[in-house]
Amino acid sequence: EEDSTNSFVCLLKKRKEVRLMEKVVEETEEAFTGRMEALAEQWRDLHARRAQLKTHVVTSGTTVKENERLRTQALKKAKEEKQENSKKESELLRARRELESLIEKHQKLSKKLLKYAVFKRYLEDVVAVSPFQDVQDMITFYKALVRTRKDLLQSQWWHRQLTEQGKALQQQMRAEIEAEMLQYKTNLRQLKERFDQLQSDIQHWEDLWAKTQDRAARKATELKSLNMAIHSLFQ
Repeated sequence: EEDSTNSFVCLLKKRKEVRLMEKVVEETEEAFTGRMEALAEQWRDLHARRAQLKTHVVTSGTTVKENERLRTQALKKAKEEKQENSKKESELLRARRELESLIEKHQKLSKKLLKYAVFKRYLEDVVAVSPFQDVQDMITFYKALVRTRKDLLQSQWWHRQLTEQGKALQQQMRAEIEAEMLQYKTNLRQLKERFDQLQSDIQHWEDLWAKTQDRAARKATELKSLNMAIHSLFQ
């Protein structure tokens, strides 16, 4: 159905091109006819001028020098008119070629119009069993559906882009959190090792302090015994 609609749209465009081409061909033919009439009028005018020039040369009593001057002017005028006629003939030939090209294009467009006519009948049959008023109404509805589908695809694309960006951001945040947790675990392990070392050092110093106190107590006892012995000895 989408291909048929596209084909019918192409058919409408081709029909419009055919009408434009027919108008151009008609205008070209009118211009061509006008040019032909203008050329014919110029040829008649040229012959009339030549006849007048001949009559003037024969009937006038001018001298040979004047006749030579008039002859030179006539030849110059004839040469200019010949060049002008040659130019117009070239324009006429170019216009004829353009007309032939337009006719050829018109024939091609006519063939395409016949080729796509079946799609027009198909769409008319579809309109007959559909709620649409005419083919153009159905084409307008189809174009609206195409635009809606395009907008939907665009929205889906943006949704996928945002989803992918969200996933990437989530993965990045997860990686950063995992890195921070790993760093925290490393710091906690180092702190625990340091705490264990401090506890070991405290136990060592406590043992050393107990030994020192025991030694001091023995020394005090010895000193007391020594004082008593000295005192007894002194007595």
